[in-house]
Amino acid sequence: MKDKRFKVIYSQGTMDVQKILVDRETGVHYLQISSGYAGGLTPLLDRDGKPVIRMINDNE
Repeated sequence: MKDKRFKVIYSQGTMDVQKILVDRETGVHYLQISSGYAGGLTPLLDRDGKPVIRMINDNE
């Protein structure tokens, strides 16, 4: 089976859920928000407005 492209590195909440996902191919971090039937996804930005990019190890 092919590895999953995204890895969840942080999650909080049960009804209103916030997660940080990392794209294993590009290293870009995303913030995902879910609340009931609504939700959103956006790249996580640093203080200069640039996307947070950091490759992760599968051991993290």
